[in-house]
Amino acid sequence: MPETQTEWPKLEPIQTGIRGRCPRCGQGRLFQGLLKLAPGCDHCGLSYDFADPADGPAFFVICFGCVPAVTFALMLEIWFSASLLTQLLVSGPILLITCILPLRPLKGWLVCSQFFFKAGEGRIDRPWSPYGAGGPRVMPPKR
Repeated sequence: MPETQTEWPKLEPIQTGIRGRCPRCGQGRLFQGLLKLAPGCDHCGLSYDFADPADGPAFFVICFGCVPAVTFALMLEIWFSASLLTQLLVSGPILLITCILPLRPLKGWLVCSQFFFKAGEGRIDRPWSPYGAGGPRVMPPKR
């Protein structure tokens, strides 16, 4: 697609992010390496400067991957009194798989969601006042 094209199709973040593709054109690469974002799309030229997934992927992995894996390791110990070698050979790979494999698709999904929903830094369009728009309310004197 030429760089002068201004109309891009709306692509779902879940489809482009999990595959690690550009959120605008769906063709270019999103990553340069395992988890490092590329500087921009090599197909349409979109700069990925807008992207800041921060700790989002790690949070989701901890909540939905690590907690069940650690629970499994604890239950293995409680139910079977597994030896250290058994714990390392069984629980170790499960922890690695549930912690490392989902990071890249989750990071891609979060970056593509930021582009899709035009996420940006929060800002207030009117001057800030600590008591609301009109300032502090003063009660009129009683008569």
